[in-house]
Amino acid sequence: MNLLTLNTKSIEEEHYYRHICTKYYIFYILNICNLYVSSVVQYLKNDLLRQFDSQVNDFMDSLIEESASLELAPLPAVFSPPLSDRERSKLRCCPFFTSLAYELFEVNHIRTIYHMFIALLILFILSTVVVDFIDEGRLVLDFDLLVYAFGQIPLVVCTWICMFLSVLLAPFPLFHLWSQTQSDCYSHPSLCSVLFGSVYLLYQALGLGFLPTYVVVTNNLPPASRFIIILEQVRLMMKVHSFVRENVPRVLAWAKEKTMVPQVSQYLYFLFAPTLIYRDKYPRNLVIRWGYVATKLLQVLGSLFYAYYVFVRLCIPQFRSISLQLLDLRAMVLCVFNSILPGVLVLFLAFFAFLHCWLNAFAEMLCFADRMFYKDWWNSTSFANYYRTWNVVVHDWLYHYVYRDFLWMSRKRFRAAAMLLVFTISAVVHEYILAVCFGFFYPVLFCLFMCFGIMFNFILHDQRKGPIWNVIMWTSLFLGHAVIICLYSQEWYAQQYCPLKEPSFFELLKPRSWSCRGTPDSRL
Repeated sequence: MNLLTLNTKSIEEEHYYRHICTKYYIFYILNICNLYVSSVVQYLKNDLLRQFDSQVNDFMDSLIEESASLELAPLPAVFSPPLSDRERSKLRCCPFFTSLAYELFEVNHIRTIYHMFIALLILFILSTVVVDFIDEGRLVLDFDLLVYAFGQIPLVVCTWICMFLSVLLAPFPLFHLWSQTQSDCYSHPSLCSVLFGSVYLLYQALGLGFLPTYVVVTNNLPPASRFIIILEQVRLMMKVHSFVRENVPRVLAWAKEKTMVPQVSQYLYFLFAPTLIYRDKYPRNLVIRWGYVATKLLQVLGSLFYAYYVFVRLCIPQFRSISLQLLDLRAMVLCVFNSILPGVLVLFLAFFAFLHCWLNAFAEMLCFADRMFYKDWWNSTSFANYYRTWNVVVHDWLYHYVYRDFLWMSRKRFRAAAMLLVFTISAVVHEYILAVCFGFFYPVLFCLFMCFGIMFNFILHDQRKGPIWNVIMWTSLFLGHAVIICLYSQEWYAQQYCPLKEPSFFELLKPRSWSCRGTPDSRL
């Protein structure tokens, strides 16, 4: 029994040890498998990460190269001459921010639309020549409208030179003198600030505000010549305000230190630069493409002739006959809808000629690198976005010196009032330009700004994202410009047909087209 018992125990112990050894062996095998699988997974993970990182780097490199090629590549030969390798290498050292039209004109579809507008201009020219040949029996090539609109050019040039010299010789020395009074050497810096501030405001109101307008009105300049002087007047006033507004806080903050005030070369460059925000330095290019400058100036000239043919073929025949009859609802509706096409063409021509061609030409001549004069306003689904992207140059000035300054003075408590102030100033300045340039007061644009502009700004806000809102925005733009073309053209002819012999103040404010039924004049 004892032997049997011992044998039984030994067998049980052997089975038990075998079971333990088997478990440890399996556990060992599992650990080895786990380590192997972990190493394989880690290897695969590292390999995938390396591949992903390599692909991301390759993608970013290609994206950067593509972006650089879009910014630095010259326009096609139709628009500008190609850059040499040396010029392109210089431009890579100082990249610039391009306007969207640079990239858009690289697309064949957009370039085709540009060619369609050129074809339409050719048809306008052929239509005018053929009609004149049929009516007169001979080839008539006169530009009486352009000759009249840009009359008295020598007086315009002399007035602009006087305005520019006053801006160069008055605000800058005045600011330098004021900055010296803010040091510790002077005992009454606040009194000096009040004195110099009063002189500055007097110069803005009298030297830049009243005198150019007086020259325009007393000499009875034609419309285009008036636009040149008045637009330059507004531009110089905004530039002078920006220069003073940007540098006064800097002088006050550094009054106890010897600091460098802006140099005259910086101020002179700012007066010509296509921006309304003063900075001591701007991003600059190292190369001037004179062929590109000539192309842009020729495109401005072409847009001018385009506008001439739009008025000759679409506006003058219609409004000359409409202005001979009393204004009623039927005539008004027909006038507005007949003015949609010329209104749209004038909108596109003004955008292309000034915001794209004119500003880019001056930016190229001054090596001014920031070419973001506008954004993709045509894709706007809200009027709020349209106001921000249509004219970035003016929008930046209004945002910095009207909206933000008002919020700073009100401690950010009246944002709606700040927005209303921006609309009011913009509407008043636009109406002032049109009233002085046309020679009559007819606040159509002011009412559109203050009524429909503010209403659409809140109704068509930034939360409107669907394509239907872009359609609504374009429809509103077309109708708005048609109303402007229609009413201002009617009032222009009414002023010519029914002049006032002894005008009173209230008669000058009353629109003449409401009661005029005269006979055609030989003028416009």
